[in-house]
Amino acid sequence: MASSSISLTPNLCKIEAPFIFPSRATVSVFVSKLPKISTGKPQKHFKTRSNLVTESKPDPAGRSSSSKTQELYLYEINELDRGSPLNLKQSKKEVSSLGDIVYFSNKLYSGDLQKRVGITAGLCLVIQHVPEKKGERYEAIYSFYLGDYGHISVQGPYKTYEDTVLAVTGGSGVFDGVYGTVKLHNVVYPLKLHYVFYLKGIQDLPADLVGKPVEPAFWSEPSMAARFLDPKATVPNFTN
Repeated sequence: MASSSISLTPNLCKIEAPFIFPSRATVSVFVSKLPKISTGKPQKHFKTRSNLVTESKPDPAGRSSSSKTQELYLYEINELDRGSPLNLKQSKKEVSSLGDIVYFSNKLYSGDLQKRVGITAGLCLVIQHVPEKKGERYEAIYSFYLGDYGHISVQGPYKTYEDTVLAVTGGSGVFDGVYGTVKLHNVVYPLKLHYVFYLKGIQDLPADLVGKPVEPAFWSEPSMAARFLDPKATVPNFTN
């Protein structure tokens, strides 16, 4: 084996022959065994068309985006036997004015008027008296109680002189997780109102609540069986 020696002097490195430089292969092996040094720069990962995956974005409120819309029809009828409505005057004006409160609770019947299903309960805050329409505009906050099936809560505008749409804000029982809207129609103000709910986020509605709806009209009335609470004409443990 050849030997070599290296002598060092200030400002000079002298290599005395014979000195054999390592081969390229030897250097490559040596370099490969050196520890890898991180530069601290994050590595970039690029997606190609072949590995892109389309993912559905979840609803911010945790609700199912694939939920179908279901329609629910209900009649609210004031039969003048519940002490409703109750007006609480906050203003000193003769007409309804901002701040006045109306509390109410009326009976609920299914959209086909064949079953007594429960009651409404809530309040309306007077927002404005509208003399040219001979009525009022309210902010309504109330619930529909439907016996063992649970309840639906709504909030939004109520006008005594035209149809309005309110937001469905939640519910319980079979309506747990519900959302959507409800269209309110005054059939005979203030004694008879008709509702069409457009509900999402829930399982299929119970058969008790999905009969063929009766077209709202002045003469539309509940069946005698439903009005007199025949067990076959009420929902389970209907709210009274």
